[in-house]
Amino acid sequence: MSTLSRLALGLAALGRPAYINLGRDGALPASRGVAELRAATWDVLDAAYAAGLRRVDTARSYGRAEEFLAGWLTARDRPDVTVTSKWGYAYVGDWRVDAPVHEVKEHTLDRFRSQLAETRALLGDRVALYQVHSLTVDSPLFTDDALLGALAELAGSGQRLGFSTSGPAQADTVRRGLELERDGVRLFDAVQSTWNPLETSAGAALAEAHAAGVEVTVKEALANGRLAVDPPAAVAEAAERSGTTPDAVALAAALANPWADVVLLGPAGTAQLRSNLTAADLTAPELPDLAQEPGEYWSLRASLAWN
Repeated sequence: MSTLSRLALGLAALGRPAYINLGRDGALPASRGVAELRAATWDVLDAAYAAGLRRVDTARSYGRAEEFLAGWLTARDRPDVTVTSKWGYAYVGDWRVDAPVHEVKEHTLDRFRSQLAETRALLGDRVALYQVHSLTVDSPLFTDDALLGALAELAGSGQRLGFSTSGPAQADTVRRGLELERDGVRLFDAVQSTWNPLETSAGAALAEAHAAGVEVTVKEALANGRLAVDPPAAVAEAAERSGTTPDAVALAAALANPWADVVLLGPAGTAQLRSNLTAADLTAPELPDLAQEPGEYWSLRASLAWN
């Protein structure tokens, strides 16, 4: 598998006017209206496709990202693009950067059913992988027999299922999520977790998942833009030595993990995408151990302002 084929485009930073990623100012249009962000999303999708990317990741909570993607797929006629989406969070930001709340999580049967219907209304059968969004060890999903039964029914229809993780106990969530079975069959065959040089705690669990035949996707490889905008000195120095940029160094570090089947990019514009893509041709520079204590990392992430 080529390095480029392991990269996927995530739409978290493009489908809504506000997100917690650093570095969005200047990358997005000056006006963040629906029409402007639709055009920006299409520009990035066009550039990603031209570069060779064939996988796009979205979610119900990414504002109008599913809608933007559906329109682009129809207009451009791209049958070779693989789409993954997620349910669990609902977007409630009312298209405002200053909204008091932007998204609300609910792992319930009602939320699953309603969001599956919403996704299918936009994307039909284009979703190759449908994921629980931001699963944690304390999620009610683990003990909700009706919800698990509905997920098993969907899997039985041929829909691939996975889950994404967040929080300081990601490793525990990965292992517990992959233990879920129905009639002796694993419920989920894909997992998407945060891994980057500042947050490496899920690495061993993800390696176990990969060894068991589960598809592993790395998300937030740039630590929500921190590694691109305000990187540790070691990352900045490695980029300078390699004649590249800090984002490329961080992405190359993620790609260097043999268990990482897919690494998500989350650009807010085509310039960021071009910079990210240089990681495909970069041998990961050696970095010192930069990992933070998981609780510290996730506490800082939670404090990032929506912008």
